[in-house]
Amino acid sequence: MGLGGGAIFTIMDKSGKVKVISSRETVPKKVNLDLPKDCPKTLRLTIGSKWIGVPGELRGYARAHDLYGKLPWARLFEPNIKLAREGFPMPGYLAQFLQHEFMKQLVETTSLCDLFCHPNKTVLGAGDILRYPKLADTMETVAREGAEAFYTGKIAEDLIQDVQAANGTLSLEDLRSFEVRVDEAQTVSLGEYQMHIPPLPAGGALISFILNIMHGFGLSPASLQGDQTALTLHRYIEAAKFANGQRRNIKDPKFNPHLNVDYLMESSFADQARAKIKDASTHPASFYMTGPPDRFGTTHVSVLAADGSAVSVTSTINHMFGAAIYSRKTGIILNNELADFCGRADSAFAGEQPPSSMAPAILHSKDREKILVIGGSGGSMITTAMAMSIMNHLWLGMSLKDAIASKVVFVDSQNHVNFEPSFDKSLINKMQSLDHIVDSRDYFFNVVNAVEREGSCISAVSDARKNGRAAGY
Repeated sequence: MGLGGGAIFTIMDKSGKVKVISSRETVPKKVNLDLPKDCPKTLRLTIGSKWIGVPGELRGYARAHDLYGKLPWARLFEPNIKLAREGFPMPGYLAQFLQHEFMKQLVETTSLCDLFCHPNKTVLGAGDILRYPKLADTMETVAREGAEAFYTGKIAEDLIQDVQAANGTLSLEDLRSFEVRVDEAQTVSLGEYQMHIPPLPAGGALISFILNIMHGFGLSPASLQGDQTALTLHRYIEAAKFANGQRRNIKDPKFNPHLNVDYLMESSFADQARAKIKDASTHPASFYMTGPPDRFGTTHVSVLAADGSAVSVTSTINHMFGAAIYSRKTGIILNNELADFCGRADSAFAGEQPPSSMAPAILHSKDREKILVIGGSGGSMITTAMAMSIMNHLWLGMSLKDAIASKVVFVDSQNHVNFEPSFDKSLINKMQSLDHIVDSRDYFFNVVNAVEREGSCISAVSDARKNGRAAGY
C-alpha cells in the first residue's frame, strides 16, 4: 500500500449509518485505450509505467477525515513521519520475500533498490533497518499543507516528473482532477445479519454471493463433523466456482451504465446456483463461466471505536511493489492498478476505476448487538479468505481467531483448487475423488483482519500469516 495507490473505506458511524469512500485509482487521460491487449498471458508481476493509475489514497483519507475525523490533520502523520525518518527493523515477512529469486532480481535492477538495498546494491535482509527519508519529507509537507499539496503542489510536480522520466502517461491534470467517490454502502441480508459492502467495481458482491449460496445449506457446527466436513468443503468449492464465473461482470458502473449485477446480491440467484451444485460430482470450467486471471496484493485494517463507529479499509498499490517505479523526488512507490483490467475488459477509459477484489465489510445483527468489522488482502484470494472466515465464524461455530487461522482453500481463475499447506490430506483426497482439479502454489497471500463486538465483549484478530497483530488502546 502507500501514497502511490488507492483505498476503499466502509465506515459505520455511531448511529449505524454506513457509507463507502472510494479513492481507488483511475485511468489517466492519455492512456492507450487498447492497454488490456498488452496484458501478460501468465500469472506474473505486471511492471512498468504504462500500468500506473491516478493515485487516490490521500484524497480518500482527506475525505474520511473531513466527514469523520476528530484529531488535527497534521497530528495523524506524526508517528509515520517518525518511522519513515528514523527507520524500523525489516519486517520478517518482507525480508523473506526480498530473498525470493524473482523479487530479489526485481528490486536489485530497478529504482526500488534505493529503498531496499545496501550500498553495494544487494537487497536488505532480516535485522536491517528500513528508512524512507524522502517519504518523510513528503508526509511533512502534506501534514502541514493538506492533501492538496500532493495533487497540485510541488509534490505533484516532482511526482509527475519522475513518472514521465519513466515514460509514464500520468499528468498534473490527472492528479488535479481526481475525484473521491462517496456512496451509500450496499446492504445484503445473510440470515440474521446485515452485511454492508462497497459498490462496484469492488468485489463485495462476489463474497455476498458465495455466502448466500452457503447459508442456504443450513450450516452449523455439525457441518464440520464426520462425513459432513467433506460435503461442506465440496459445496463451498462449487460456490466459489460459480463466483469465479461472475468476475467479468465486476466493472465500474459509471463506464458500464447498462451493467446491472444486483442479482448477485439476491437470494433467488444464490438459490439457482445452489440448485446446480451436485453433492457427488463437479463440472467442467465452462459450466461456471470461468473468470479472469488471478491477482495478488493489498493490505487491510479493521477498526472499532469506543463510540460504536467502525472502519473497514482496504488499501493497495496492487502487486508487491506496484509498477516497480520509485519516485526518488517524493519517496513514493507507484501502483500498477491498470493491470486489474487484464482479463476483464477489452479497453480502459479515462477516469474509470479498475475492477477489484477488495471488499472492506461491516456486518451486524439486526439489533446491532453483534458487530463484525472485517476485510482481507491478497488480490483474488480476498474473496476466498473473507468468505471462509465469515462462514467459519458466523455459522460453523469457530471463534474469530480460529475462523481466520483456519486453512484456506483457494479456487483460482481456472477453477483449480489450491489447498494451503498442511490442509487435511484426507479431505484433499476426497475432493480429488469428486473430480476437482487440485493444484499447488508456493504462496498464499490471503490475510484477514477483523474486530468484533458482542455485547460488551470485544475480540480483535490480525491474521498471523504475515505476522500481524491486533492492537487496542
